[in-house]
Amino acid sequence: MTAERTGQTVQFARPGSNTETIENNVHQLLSKPLTPDTAVQIALQNNRALQASLAELGIAESDLVQAGRMRNPGFSFGRMRGGDELEIERGIMFDIVGLLTIPIRRDIEGRRFEQARLQAASQAVRLVAETRKAYFNAVAAQQTAQYMEQVGMAAEASAELAKRMAKVGNWSKLDQAREQAFHADATAQIARAKHNAIAAREQLARLMGVWGAGTAFQLPDRLPDLPKEVGAINDIEAQAMRQRLDIQMAKYDTEATASALGLTKATGFINVLHAGYANKSTTDAPRENGYEIELELPIFDWGGAKTARAEAVYMQSLHRTADIAVRARSEVRESYSAYRTSYDLAKHYRDEVVPLRKRISDEMLLRYNGMLASVFELLADARDQINSVNAAIEAQRDFWVADTDLQSAVNGTGGASTPMRGQASSQTAAQAH
Repeated sequence: MTAERTGQTVQFARPGSNTETIENNVHQLLSKPLTPDTAVQIALQNNRALQASLAELGIAESDLVQAGRMRNPGFSFGRMRGGDELEIERGIMFDIVGLLTIPIRRDIEGRRFEQARLQAASQAVRLVAETRKAYFNAVAAQQTAQYMEQVGMAAEASAELAKRMAKVGNWSKLDQAREQAFHADATAQIARAKHNAIAAREQLARLMGVWGAGTAFQLPDRLPDLPKEVGAINDIEAQAMRQRLDIQMAKYDTEATASALGLTKATGFINVLHAGYANKSTTDAPRENGYEIELELPIFDWGGAKTARAEAVYMQSLHRTADIAVRARSEVRESYSAYRTSYDLAKHYRDEVVPLRKRISDEMLLRYNGMLASVFELLADARDQINSVNAAIEAQRDFWVADTDLQSAVNGTGGASTPMRGQASSQTAAQAH
């Protein structure tokens, strides 16, 4: 199920069997620069929370096997002595109701096992989406930190030049203070960018389940390039209705509840019915053989409250399934809008904003070489260009995150799409001016 939706397979770490193989695979993948796919492979093999979810399948399978077995018979033995007489009673009892309801109980546990399988696949698909988003955030944060260091170098050079020119009287104290203020702001932004890079990297490490030497993994210097184009996805809501794991889980839960309701109605009037062989031995008398039936008398409890509770649980499950379907349709529409919008924005920055800033910078350099622009104008333009590049990095990151959210909304368990970002870059550009 995970491979159909993500292209990656889940590997269950069984005790004492393939643990060493998994560790070797993870070590080999970490020895090379990470890609989104290799990060996902490590997470699917090494994430402990996922392995714990997979272990739930063993529990559900045990319940399924147990439901197909008849309950053990009960044996009774009684011995009474009165004077010279000795009386012994023996009996063996079988659960008749349990025997008759084995097919129903197996059907219920079979649905619960299938639900556990869906739950494990859902967690695996969710882990894939979270790992991919953490990867793109980590690479973008690292790339942003590198650019912010360039901003800091430009601010430091501008502040130092302003300080020297102020000493010789060629620069006002107001202009010098502005350059120093920008240098101070840039220093604070560099610190934030470095911390954000560390935080994003640690989030990726947690999802991959690595520690110690494994945290020294290598990330690429830049985000993957945008695809050449993105096409429209037809019948995306219908596709989500077919493939969403949370919808399938809700359906199985409703079916299991309906079966349980039938079992509750069947056993609501007579819940205990035992029958079996019995014999009795008495001193100086032949052994007496016969049978014994044990039946619960519905005098105080006719099962009405239990049946009403089962019906209420069924209606609750039915409404919950409908609610999940409505939410899924809304989430997939929202995710698709974010996907297309983030692609258009990232392409706009790549094809329009960044090249335009570069042309402006080239023209400013020509004016500076012709003594038509000051060095401060040149430095200010360089800061604007770097801010535009940072905004382009954010837009490119938002596209890959939106792409992951869309896949999760169609194939996994959904979730709100990432809102459009980039405000920080706008604020930085405003501060630069």
